[in-house]
Amino acid sequence: MLATEAALALIRTLAAQHGPLMFHQSGGCCDGSAPMCYPAGDFVVGDHDRCLGRVGGVPFYISGPQFEVWQHTQLIVDVVPGRGGMFSLEGPTGSRFLTRSRVYTDEEWAVLADARVPCGPDAAGAG
Repeated sequence: MLATEAALALIRTLAAQHGPLMFHQSGGCCDGSAPMCYPAGDFVVGDHDRCLGRVGGVPFYISGPQFEVWQHTQLIVDVVPGRGGMFSLEGPTGSRFLTRSRVYTDEEWAVLADARVPCGPDAAGAG
């Protein structure tokens, strides 16, 4: 997981206002490239959701079906002008999170295939 400087700045602003955060990207019809930002624990992560890591110190989850589609890509969280999802914390800011991607190289994929994903409390400094 990567994030642009603009995304990291917005994450810091939202964390200062709301406390610990989490991201979830469901891939539903209306939010396929828009990760939703919630106060930590406000969104119940499902059994099929996957933790991809942390971005700006915040855990980032993706739905199982989305993971199957995007598992060979590096996700990059960015910010663009506009309204975010109605339940996402950045909605009132005039900016919204957006996920961009690029395909991993074969070498990167080989390393990642066996990597442990740091999402739990023991990874608080990661990302």
